[in-house]
Amino acid sequence: MQQKKFLRRKDAAAYLKERYGFCSFRTLAKLACFGGGPIFRKAGKIVLYEPADLDAWALAQMSPPVSSTSEAQQASRSNAE
Repeated sequence: MQQKKFLRRKDAAAYLKERYGFCSFRTLAKLACFGGGPIFRKAGKIVLYEPADLDAWALAQMSPPVSSTSEAQQASRSNAE
């Protein structure tokens, strides 16, 4: 049986920063309160994240690949509709 690996918030922020180039400890804390962040679990007061959940959330935050800023604006407009 394979055990799941969990990261505490500080390590989760470092994981996201290293792997995707964005997200901080404070951002994860804010999103845990207000919503919109990665799925997490709690062990008492300790917040724990699975790397797979962090990956899924980070990828969902990114736009599709584009070759110009105007193309990026069109993609974000069509996603908003």
